[in-house]
Amino acid sequence: MTEYWVIGGEYTDTTFETIAGGGKPDEHGPFESHEAARQKWAALSMADVDNAHARYSVVKKGSASFWVVGGVYKSTEFQVPADGGQEERLGPFDSEDEAIAVWRAKAMETVDDAHARYRIEQV
Repeated sequence: MTEYWVIGGEYTDTTFETIAGGGKPDEHGPFESHEAARQKWAALSMADVDNAHARYSVVKKGSASFWVVGGVYKSTEFQVPADGGQEERLGPFDSEDEAIAVWRAKAMETVDDAHARYRIEQV
């Protein structure tokens, strides 16, 4: 059975790696649908909108996995890879946090290339 959870809270800084106070992230759920979890995520995010150290994510538990997908494209429409081949696929990752860490590294690696883009996909 697939469940959706909203996980996060206030972190020590904007790397969003360590929860303030050394605790564990807050977990809200389970929710039966992504939409119900997204509504909770939106409410929590709005409540902390002025706190740059707060972050929440919707996480699908069960059969879900996360992938980092992207690369360098022919144009800034990000439709066709520059080499004409396939997009790069990194993963699978068991959590969105793992995928975010890899996405962040790939984004920083290609920060100066306007034709490069990576995204996270959940399957």
